[in-house]
Amino acid sequence: MSRALPQVEPDPSIPERVTVYEVGPRDGLQNESAVVPAAAKAEFVRRLLAAGLTTVETTSFVDPRWVPQLADAEEVLGLLGDEGRGARRPVLVPNVRGLDRALAAGVGAVAIFGSATETFARKNLNRSLEESVAMFAPVVERARAEGLWVRAYVSMCFGDPWEGPVPVPQVVDACRRLMDLGCDQLSVGDTIGVGTVGHVHRLLEGLDAAGIGPERTGVHFHDTYGQALANTLAALRDGVTVVDASTGGLGGCPYAKSATGNLATEDLVWTLEGAGVETGVDLDALVETSAWMAGVLGRPSPSRVVKALTGG
Repeated sequence: MSRALPQVEPDPSIPERVTVYEVGPRDGLQNESAVVPAAAKAEFVRRLLAAGLTTVETTSFVDPRWVPQLADAEEVLGLLGDEGRGARRPVLVPNVRGLDRALAAGVGAVAIFGSATETFARKNLNRSLEESVAMFAPVVERARAEGLWVRAYVSMCFGDPWEGPVPVPQVVDACRRLMDLGCDQLSVGDTIGVGTVGHVHRLLEGLDAAGIGPERTGVHFHDTYGQALANTLAALRDGVTVVDASTGGLGGCPYAKSATGNLATEDLVWTLEGAGVETGVDLDALVETSAWMAGVLGRPSPSRVVKALTGG
């Protein structure tokens, strides 16, 4: 596939290398109305790896009653074999039961998912903030004892559809509680996409002051209001080097209907290529993968870059 290339103008204000944390197979597919076959999910992961994405979140071990789209986690990992294991292939786990399933499947990394607000914690986990931290404590302890890499997601860091604006100190406290359990990396999520550049700077500044520096922090922006890419660049300028993105801009949140798609991986890679930033990702292969998954889902990709490069 021949394509236009962004003119490279190095930007010294952002890191020279950025890790794209690909969430398409998990966060991207969990909100689809139709269930994607396990074989297609495994093929999706393989294509992403072939495109140069080194960190790919493969699936979720949440109770299938709550996220039926990912009920085939064991089957998908079985199909992937060694390609689905290791510290660069995290899976989402909600509790000790989910961790048991993940360990039985031979995974090398897990992610827990908390909330910055009380309302979302109850809607998403059916627990208060305090109760959710207590639930995650044995998960992290056992995962670390088993030698697993552990990530902590925190949702609603920039706004909540039920509670409205979320004070930065409240978010920092929620993040600190999960990181104090012993997690390796934090991902701050703008679950409903309301964050803006100044807000990003304030939150990262607050996290840094609390001992959670940019070297331990990833960012996860949804593009509801078209701010995901701008917010990502703001985070990079504050020293963050891990960015969550979803191929084709797939995704949302089954418990927050105002949450639309994630930052599209292709849009992120295009921007970073133009800034002279190394990602290791082959944009051509990534676009082809996105077009392939759009065919599986039966609808066009919402990624602007995919549309531009495929004429779709």
